[in-house]
Amino acid sequence: MNHNATRWYFDVAALIAGALFPFSLSPFGLWPLALVAPVALFWSARSGSTRRTVLRFYLFNLGMFAVGVSWIFVSIHNYGGASVPLAGILVGSLVAAYSLVCVPLAYVYARFFRQSDISQVLGFVALWVLQEWFRSWFLTGFPWLFLGYGVMETPIANFAPYFGVFGVSFVSVLAMLSLLLAVERQKIAWVVPPMLVLTVGFVLERIPLTSPDGSIDVSLVQGNVDQHVKWRPENRLPILNHYRQATEDEWGRDLIVWPEASITTFREYATEYLDQLDKEGKTRHTSLVLGIPDRNEEGRFLNTLLAIGEGDGRYVKRRLVPFGEYVPLEQYLRGVLSVFDLPMSRNRPGPANQPPILVGDHTVSVSICYEVVYPDLVRRAAESPALLLTVSNDTWFGASIGPWQHLQMAQMRALENGRSMVRATNNGVTAVIDHRGKLVASLPQFEKGILRQSVELRRGDTPFHRYGSWPVLGLCLSMLLLQWGHVLLRRIM
Repeated sequence: MNHNATRWYFDVAALIAGALFPFSLSPFGLWPLALVAPVALFWSARSGSTRRTVLRFYLFNLGMFAVGVSWIFVSIHNYGGASVPLAGILVGSLVAAYSLVCVPLAYVYARFFRQSDISQVLGFVALWVLQEWFRSWFLTGFPWLFLGYGVMETPIANFAPYFGVFGVSFVSVLAMLSLLLAVERQKIAWVVPPMLVLTVGFVLERIPLTSPDGSIDVSLVQGNVDQHVKWRPENRLPILNHYRQATEDEWGRDLIVWPEASITTFREYATEYLDQLDKEGKTRHTSLVLGIPDRNEEGRFLNTLLAIGEGDGRYVKRRLVPFGEYVPLEQYLRGVLSVFDLPMSRNRPGPANQPPILVGDHTVSVSICYEVVYPDLVRRAAESPALLLTVSNDTWFGASIGPWQHLQMAQMRALENGRSMVRATNNGVTAVIDHRGKLVASLPQFEKGILRQSVELRRGDTPFHRYGSWPVLGLCLSMLLLQWGHVLLRRIM
């Protein structure tokens, strides 16, 4: 094979590996692809010029985002009013632009981390994790498609309560690159990391970090309200009646949860309705948590959760969805597409620190929709909660892979924090998740229904809940700095 053919072979390999990686995630669950994909990128990027290596990192990301966030097309086309060609152009442009986030770290890898086997492996592992972390906050963050989610059905996932999803990504990539070099170099030393990761993963599963603390009976209401007509004024009363009727037989249970923005009028206009529900909840000893829009003093929208009846508290969503709940550069984009003028696209975020929601005497950590994909945001929402609760409206994703990816990330939050999680959505996937991140029960998508389940409460904190992602991120940064210093020292000498 000539030199040019080899170059193109590696380029194509990187692109294909990226495109295959999302199939390791829900709903496909082909977890071996999560382990093979970084190996393919490492194999294709460890030789060649700096420019060529950066290109291969970019092609990997291009393939990964093109397949993994294809559900954005559904939101823009079905609910944003964009034609098929325009929606395709917008999604393609987003994918092409966002894939560039890998370029700075790819450049650092190509310039400083290809001097030896150890340097290549440690540099690649650290930069892989730091790129995932970078995506979790850059431009408000898009923490999607992390490798750790792809191995949730393997023993490697048992590192999550200690080090979070970034830690799972770290040990996964380290194990697989070491295994590659063990095969290539025929050196037994390279077998140690993958064997250690696998063994420790099995052992960690048997170490209890949190303990049971009773249980509560929960009813999760899935309204299945059509998003196209949900916000029309003439539908407000029918929607209010629908949720009230759906709840009639649930009073007397410990907790009832309605989805995000289940009430489609501002809180100030629903006072009488809420008072009636609050009275019923107190009479029947039931906490009701529901989503409702509110307004601040300036009249800006707030995406909120209320706990009434035996529950208490108000939570305002802190991390908003770009273009869905607020429009970046709105002075230029308002009116360009109907997606930029959605009824609730003028929200303001809530304060960073908010009192926790109470369900009876129990502290509950709550998150609204998109927030559940942020590992450290969820763990900081409440100190030592008895339960995790999230509500969502994944109707925007349609019948795409988006709702299943979203559910899988909620499962990881439960595993990281060692807590059960209840998840109420408008049209799926409404679910109960145990403290190991396993799906206990769920409702079918696109159907009205009520999920009734006894949910275990937990006490005690996992190391991740106490310390978050910083130990893993600090380790990655230290690895990079040590290697960078070593390379610079060699050049000076």
